[in-house]
Amino acid sequence: MGILSGNPKEEPLHYGEVFDIWSAVLAANGKVAGYQTMLNHTGDEDLKKLLQEMLEMTKQEKKQLDELLKENGIGLPPAPPERPEACLENIPAGARINDPEIAASLSVDIAAGLVLCSQVIGKSIREDVALMFSQFHNQKVTLGAKVLRLNKEKGWLVPPPLHINKGNNC
Repeated sequence: MGILSGNPKEEPLHYGEVFDIWSAVLAANGKVAGYQTMLNHTGDEDLKKLLQEMLEMTKQEKKQLDELLKENGIGLPPAPPERPEACLENIPAGARINDPEIAASLSVDIAAGLVLCSQVIGKSIREDVALMFSQFHNQKVTLGAKVLRLNKEKGWLVPPPLHINKGNNC
């Protein structure tokens, strides 16, 4: 057979997979710092739980991807330092990130993550890489549903113009 017919972990990554995995780690590094900062700004306890879940999910994904890069002899991208915890009351009102803004940001991140995962799955030739990103995709779908539900319950969802078919009055 060929070099791509054995154990996927022994197959080489192609350049697209390397770039996507490395880029995903770079983005995750920034998202971890961003979510830690957002936790300092969040007042809503339900949102705080979802934000913590998103942070933990991102850290777990990053850990798996870091290991994959290391196993393949690829250097890791730079990461910012961990963010310290801060007291919400000590952040001036005009400098705070509001809860609806944080929820919207989570929605955007999840949507972008779903697209990224789908692209990586589609171009992967190593089954383990495609399966890993399939797992990430499924986790994002589940968390995305929770964020959507929270946005609706809290009245934070800003829908686009809604099309209401009034029918033909003829």
